[in-house]
Amino acid sequence: MATQHDQDVATLRAFNRVYTTRLGLLDANYDGSPFTLSEARILYELANGTDLMGAEMARTLRLDPAQVSRTVKRFSARGLVTARENPAHGRHQLLSLTDEGRAAFAALDAGTRARVGDLIESLRPFQRSRLLSAATEINAVFDDLEPELTLRGLRPGDLGLVTARQAILYAQEYGWNRDYEALVAQILADFHQAFDPLKDDAWIADIGRRMVGSVFLVRGGETGVARLRLLYVEPDARGMGVGKQLVATCIARARALGYQRLDLWTNTVLAAARGIYQRAGFTLIDQAPHHSFGHDLVGQTWSLDLKSWKA
Repeated sequence: MATQHDQDVATLRAFNRVYTTRLGLLDANYDGSPFTLSEARILYELANGTDLMGAEMARTLRLDPAQVSRTVKRFSARGLVTARENPAHGRHQLLSLTDEGRAAFAALDAGTRARVGDLIESLRPFQRSRLLSAATEINAVFDDLEPELTLRGLRPGDLGLVTARQAILYAQEYGWNRDYEALVAQILADFHQAFDPLKDDAWIADIGRRMVGSVFLVRGGETGVARLRLLYVEPDARGMGVGKQLVATCIARARALGYQRLDLWTNTVLAAARGIYQRAGFTLIDQAPHHSFGHDLVGQTWSLDLKSWKA
């Protein structure tokens, strides 16, 4: 049986096959030009850079330096590239395109734009939107190999997104039914209707442009008591400190607003969340069985004394 890793590898390889075939990247001459794909990429770097060195292009394009050197020599022989001595590195030459080289690149670039444009225009609007969104995400993955976690306030649409993501995730992971979705929707509707910036707050965790978690600070039923509600973290963002930062931020805000105690209610099946609460200093004060969301569960109330809490 194939492992998840095997399936992931197969998915990416399938994408590579479709992408290279649809764009004609395997053609001997890229986009009907007199250049191969690697030659076209080197020409692109020369056209968009200033006084480049062959070694720099090899690193940028992850090509064999000898291959880059041979390509540059062919370009020089065809009058596309000129070279001059590098005053800082005598053994390396600075490369730039000639007027003929720039004309060759302009023709290549126009052909590429036309070919990609034809591909985009051949798609229906829904397909085009999916393609461009996926391409944007792929670029973001490779441009930002260590994505930054940021916490922000609520924007229009966030309450609905939090409701949807929590309902979907808890249905997938624990089999909870739509009663949970209705509960989350009601909690957030009440939060919105009664929101007071001096008593309540909320945070959305983003990595890149994607929401990966949330937490809400809500006034409690007693004076000086607040409640931490609806903490969640997307599965592929777990282990990155998202939940820890959300909880710590909620605690710090509760203290800043003058609350003396912070309570929360959870269920024993949510083991990862309970671990975050324990490490943040919450203590279990009560638990009881209940039947909710289509399952027999054990609910727990945890509490944190904010007067003695230290970050």
